[in-house]
Amino acid sequence: MQIQHPGGDGARTRVPLREKVGYGIGDFGFNLYWANISAFLLIFYTDVMGLAAAAVGTMILVTRVFDAVTDPLMGAIADRTRTRFGRFRPYLLWGALPLACAGVLTWTVPDLGDTGRLVWAYVTFSVMMLAYTVLSTPYSALSAVMTSDGQQRTTLISFRFIAAFAGTTVVNAFTLDLVRWFGGDNVALGWQLTLGLYGLVASLLFATVFLSTRERITPPPSQRSDVRQDLRDLLDNRPWMVLFVLALVIMITIVMRSGATVYYLKYYVERPDLTGWFLGGYSVALATGAALTPLMTRFVDKKRLMMWLMAAVGVLSCAMFLVPRDAIWLLFVLNMLVGLALGPKSPLAFSMYADCADYTEWKTGRRATAMTFSAATFSQKLGGALAAAMIGWVLAAMGYVANEAQSDASQLGIALLLTVIPGVVAFAAAAVMRGYPLDASMMTDVQNALDARRAERG
Repeated sequence: MQIQHPGGDGARTRVPLREKVGYGIGDFGFNLYWANISAFLLIFYTDVMGLAAAAVGTMILVTRVFDAVTDPLMGAIADRTRTRFGRFRPYLLWGALPLACAGVLTWTVPDLGDTGRLVWAYVTFSVMMLAYTVLSTPYSALSAVMTSDGQQRTTLISFRFIAAFAGTTVVNAFTLDLVRWFGGDNVALGWQLTLGLYGLVASLLFATVFLSTRERITPPPSQRSDVRQDLRDLLDNRPWMVLFVLALVIMITIVMRSGATVYYLKYYVERPDLTGWFLGGYSVALATGAALTPLMTRFVDKKRLMMWLMAAVGVLSCAMFLVPRDAIWLLFVLNMLVGLALGPKSPLAFSMYADCADYTEWKTGRRATAMTFSAATFSQKLGGALAAAMIGWVLAAMGYVANEAQSDASQLGIALLLTVIPGVVAFAAAAVMRGYPLDASMMTDVQNALDARRAERG
């Protein structure tokens, strides 16, 4: 176990491989929850719990907006945490078991009427996402205080998202089989036990992150604690504002595609047996894209790379709408190409968030690492909430009826949710990225200036 000592020593040193792996593996645990939320929560609520699609869409929007608001609060708390183990690492221990319990309750079907089950969904999903925030905000901020070297950060965060997409692959490929294996004819019990297993595995992985990582960068010793000033610094940080909008827009694309896939295969393609393979192949492509990110950033600036990739996602998603539903192999190929193009998005964005934290410290003399990441995840969660709500609303508007053959209008809506709508949103993300001002040359100047300041402080 490494105990944090003050001083931020060795901020530009190379992060050991074991520490990169130890940090990255935590996001495998987070995606045992997140991938289930993205791919299966909607259809669990509509087809297992029996809630109306429109009510589910509204519920997810309301609860996720509340959840998003808690992110900056948690960021402020984490930035002001003082323990001998650091600011951020202890939360990986403190929050693991509450999150596991909340996950099981969220995927529980209570013996209540329609209104009671809807209230249950509101309460349990809100509690689970609050518990998720308590862990995920410090975890995201941790990457920015393990090293200040830009390429090391990109590599470190790539390890994180390789593990994240590996977790997504496991969830997408095996969850439905685990539900059937644990529950048999009792699908609701199968979901409870599956989430219990995922919660246990995730808790062990979070403990691994705590034991294997080290915090090296601390705020300037003279910095005063002022949450309002932290927020003002962010709002005056143009690179962060661009990323805020970008995260919201991209998350609409990602969550809409993930949430619509199960419906698409079950009701449009009429091949629900392909769900595990379809989602699994997509997840492998995401992981491959994340793994290639450090290589690509050696030759292409982060900003330009993000623009190219999101434009490619837009083209491929829209092209998928033109593919006949029985051309299974072509649907698989296009879906995996979309995953390959989307895979680098998360490593790139989170690396740029870390750059924004450095930019704020360089510009203002103040550092609020967790606040920078938490306010960014606020926009991600808001984008995810809008995407999930839109799925529910579109399904309801098109006449969706759970577990029955769908009308032509309903099938069209399901197809659009996976293809054209997220494709158009991806084009918007590419346009937003044009306004991002931090290039590699500017970040080199920022890092050199910060190194000089830290050397003066000793």
